Amino acid sequence: MSEKIDLLLEPRWVAPVEPATVLEDHAIAVRGDRIVAICPRAEAASRFTTREYLRLPDHIVIPGLINLHSHAAMSLMRGLVDDLPLMEWLHKYIWPTEAAHVSLDFVRDGTLLACAEMLRGGITCFNDMYFFPQAAAEAAVEAGMRASLGITVLEFPNAYASDATDYLNKGLAVRDQWRDHPLISFCLAPHAPYSVSDATFERIGTLAEHLNLPIHCHIHETTAEIEDSLTRYGVRPLARLKALGLLGPTFIGVHAVHLEESEIEILAKFGCSIAHCPGSNLKLASGIAPTTSLIKAGVNLGLGTDGAASNNRLDMFQEMRQAALLAKVASRDAAAFPAHAALRAATLSGATALGLETSIGSLQPGKQADLCAVDLGQVVTQPCYDPVAQLVYAAARDQVTHVWIAGKCCLNNTSLMNLAENELKNSVSLWQNKLVIRPGEQSG
Repeated sequence: MSEKIDLLLEPRWVAPVEPATVLEDHAIAVRGDRIVAICPRAEAASRFTTREYLRLPDHIVIPGLINLHSHAAMSLMRGLVDDLPLMEWLHKYIWPTEAAHVSLDFVRDGTLLACAEMLRGGITCFNDMYFFPQAAAEAAVEAGMRASLGITVLEFPNAYASDATDYLNKGLAVRDQWRDHPLISFCLAPHAPYSVSDATFERIGTLAEHLNLPIHCHIHETTAEIEDSLTRYGVRPLARLKALGLLGPTFIGVHAVHLEESEIEILAKFGCSIAHCPGSNLKLASGIAPTTSLIKAGVNLGLGTDGAASNNRLDMFQEMRQAALLAKVASRDAAAFPAHAALRAATLSGATALGLETSIGSLQPGKQADLCAVDLGQVVTQPCYDPVAQLVYAAARDQVTHVWIAGKCCLNNTSLMNLAENELKNSVSLWQNKLVIRPGEQSG
């Protein structure tokens, strides 16, 4: 007797990520929110009776991409101000604009915009760091996306919270409300060593251990950050976090551009993960992260886009390609960070950092059916000798045709299933009129 399933996909190729191989002429069987089997097409035809069947003759199916670091709502500030170094960009423009405009509505609308962009580019899960996580959760669920939301913490006040305790209390209350939702999880998200005190970091470390939550924090993004830490605390930021007990398998360090060899060894020793954001690092002139050394040391390396205000696009295809190319030129080794490693960084490594590796990040029976189908039959990706190499080095996000999250189709033949694009564009236009910096005008 045949097994009943909900969806049978027959792409030309399947890239399960683990193992780092490509399966040809295989089918993916999905029942409910789970992958039931990945098997040869002939076996699938005799084994399953399906409610829905989709043949994808020119496609590769990969795990949904995982954006390990984002500020989703900042999509409303895309292009607001460009071509400035990080601290000038933050202090003169971004933080004053946020102080004037960030609200529940801002975060909800900005996160919806980000979700639409990410889904179109094959991203099924994002790890966010921003304010009003309740609004971000509502937006992610409306889009059908998986999200790990930051309980963001700073010492200074804004429209969301008055001090570090207020940030924590409000964020933990939202976690309590959403803790049982299948698509929503949480991280503790102290913004950065230069914006969080020792006492707050110690409290976050205690909470992370007690609640079994990852810690998501910017670290060693610029040389100025390190110099400031040496002046204020007498040690580099990573050493400070180590002394405060923050480092461990649940720690996700964002950027980690400027690392000494001893610091790479510390990250490896404590089992930390790094969210590598090559596009943002390049645009803000922060530098080139030592990814080859991190990987050789055994540090888990995922990829993130950062926010659209600093990167201008939430595009994991671009991040995969840039990560691979930068690793090669920095190490002067063309074999560094090969295509399969880049795909793993964009999928399973991100899941591992978030503690979700048993559920998502690779294509295996029993795992959640978070899937992305990419059309490699277009002229720009022909001829195709190695589909994973073609995916990383030649394909673009507009070649993503279908996305499923927990077995539900969120992008069908390039059309968003849960979001009305015209309504979204109208909302964004209203925000643009409020946020625009006019000639001769400067925030702050």
